[in-house]
Amino acid sequence: MVSISKKRKEKTDAKSAEANKIDYFSSFGFLKNILDNIQIGIIITDEKGHLVYINEKYGQLLSIKPAEHIGKHVTEVIKTSRLHIVAKTGRAEINWPHELNGKTLLVQRIPLKEDGKVKAVLGTVLFNDPGEVSKHAGQLFKLEAKLKLIEHKLTSLLSTRYTIDNIIGKSASIERLKEIAISAMGNDFTVLITGESGTGKELFAQAIHDGSSRRVFPFVHFNCAAIPKDLFESELFGYSPGAFTGAHPKGKMGKFEVADQGTIFLDEIGELPLEMQPKLLRVLETKQFERVGGNSVVGADFRVIAATNRDLRGLMDSGMFRQDLYYRLNVLSIHVPPLRERPEDIPPTVEQILQRHQRMTPYTVIRVDPQAMGVLKHYSWPGNVRELSNALERTLCTLRQDIIRVEDLPDEITSRFRSRKLKNNDLKSKRFNAEKQAITDALKAANGNKTAAAKILGIHRSLLYKKLEKHKITHSIPG
Repeated sequence: MVSISKKRKEKTDAKSAEANKIDYFSSFGFLKNILDNIQIGIIITDEKGHLVYINEKYGQLLSIKPAEHIGKHVTEVIKTSRLHIVAKTGRAEINWPHELNGKTLLVQRIPLKEDGKVKAVLGTVLFNDPGEVSKHAGQLFKLEAKLKLIEHKLTSLLSTRYTIDNIIGKSASIERLKEIAISAMGNDFTVLITGESGTGKELFAQAIHDGSSRRVFPFVHFNCAAIPKDLFESELFGYSPGAFTGAHPKGKMGKFEVADQGTIFLDEIGELPLEMQPKLLRVLETKQFERVGGNSVVGADFRVIAATNRDLRGLMDSGMFRQDLYYRLNVLSIHVPPLRERPEDIPPTVEQILQRHQRMTPYTVIRVDPQAMGVLKHYSWPGNVRELSNALERTLCTLRQDIIRVEDLPDEITSRFRSRKLKNNDLKSKRFNAEKQAITDALKAANGNKTAAAKILGIHRSLLYKKLEKHKITHSIPG
């Protein structure tokens, strides 16, 4: 028989083992043991993209010792990582294909939030090759992989070319507009940009997108003036397979779908057909739409920036533009003034244009002489910056030295300058002759008395003497 003391010892040992088991299961050591042995790569960063944890499986794939890289920025270990981007956007990326060491992997990037703020990002990697994934999940992986590759290509094709630094100008109006643009980068409000053709409305739109949290996603340009009326709906909303004669058998994504998580730039919004305006308004308000020929609702997260050179208020008064759409678009307003109203912006704009094109000339630096710059500053530029750029490009085509003079500028610009100069000279000449004749007539009426003549002219006698000298009138009684 087992003694009572032995039974007590066994009970005590069992309780101790149970306690140790609880301690072990509640410790990070147990959790780490699980994470290091599952067949999924796991990586965790903080909100700034610095590595907090890499499990052994992921370390084997990267051929690194995880402990040696904790604290480093994730891009130092994985150049193509997007964990730091997810930390900034706060948007999860589920089932993204990821190329690593020549293998296509299926990854998840999930932001971990507390009180609405991202505190960390969890990344997981499925080590099955595409064949195995497709075997277990049908064609899901292949379809998603193709979609993400297309999205990647679209992102590169639809990226912006301009940033806030490309907006050149020293005038108070441009400096103020830059401040508004910078404030617009920090939110998702709709922006309406107005101004004459060629003032740089798209430049502002691209700069706002580039400075926003959406910059890693597409910037989609849709010109409302360039699309036939019957194609508007299919271009904006896309269409389902077989929606109409000539439709692509697989259907087509619309601009709003392509702009998901990015920005759609509705250029020349004043040209939008009246029948399309209520449909656009609904999409802006709900961020949902149906493809042409489809019967399911599609959702997309996009920001809208619109631009026009038309007077939208005038179009509203004439019934050509909906009032509710105007107020939906005109949340943040940017009006770009024409170049003729800010001549102080012409010299820095000229310098930027010349720097951009001088590589096409044999000259290292191209200067503009003061008289030529004066001509450029006083020209009205009805085509604004676009016309200025065109004029300088034409000038560079025939330039024979590294300095631009008046005679090198296009004729239509210098001819107006010469015409204005001749008119000014003619006016000065007429004024000069009229003043001389008035003095002569006054001296005749006063019989040569200068004091009386000054009184007739309504000027002081000393001023009359100066004018007599100016007009070289040496006799008291002419004629």
